[in-house]
Amino acid sequence: MKRIDARGLACPQPVILTKKALETDEHVTTIVDNEVARANLLKLAKSQKCEASVEEEGEDFKIAFFKKREEEANDIETSQPSIAYVFKKNILGEGSEELGAMLMKSFLYTLTQMEKPPTRMIFLNGGVFLTTISLEAIEDLKALESTGTEIVSCGTCLEYFQLKDKLAVGQVSNMYEIVDMMNHADKTIMI
Repeated sequence: MKRIDARGLACPQPVILTKKALETDEHVTTIVDNEVARANLLKLAKSQKCEASVEEEGEDFKIAFFKKREEEANDIETSQPSIAYVFKKNILGEGSEELGAMLMKSFLYTLTQMEKPPTRMIFLNGGVFLTTISLEAIEDLKALESTGTEIVSCGTCLEYFQLKDKLAVGQVSNMYEIVDMMNHADKTIMI
């Protein structure tokens, strides 16, 4: 069993160290000292098809990872290709911001009406305004989330714009997880 002390390390270091350890070890325990790192490690466990348990020790979190046997981990959906949309801003297109806001509202609504909704929606930089304070967007994003679309917003971006406490839909993510989502999507569409 491998033990990783990731206390004091900035995102995404605890996730990267743990993922590397899981490549060679079936049991890994990682210690972190903040809630964001704990949440990110639990997301890693899910993406790596590992079982995970969390034990609090004072202000630290000890997360134990256990790899599932191969036959348990092979429940991956193969029916349709996965699509990830990456939103870099809260308007669609360039030119008029007013028109761009109207186009974005229309785009998000149209996604709710599609037969196959996106697999994932990733919000970076100014795109995080759509998951926090854009009431029109939030309604459509919640509808998409209810159909199974995974919605994530960059935690660093939320902190930069001081919007972390205003997240209204989806979950906070980190750059490691975002890059991993983009790499594993069959198709990534930048907006």
